[in-house]
Amino acid sequence: MDGIRAMFAGMPWWVKWVAVPLLAFFVFGGVITSVLSTLISFAFQLLLFVALVGALVFVVKKFTGSGAKTSSSDW
Repeated sequence: MDGIRAMFAGMPWWVKWVAVPLLAFFVFGGVITSVLSTLISFAFQLLLFVALVGALVFVVKKFTGSGAKTSSSDW
């Protein structure tokens, strides 16, 4: 680790803070994009599942007629 620090010690600031991150993005950009798209896809599917379960519960309670007649102690 000290060798890497010594190598970067003599470099200008733009190499450390601009060029190296850009190179890392170009090399690992596909991996970063696939991980982010997988996480976003999972979050969307989870929200869709929660919405569909909520809609199903609402429809079942509405059409069975038990929603208006039951008390909160039934839960």
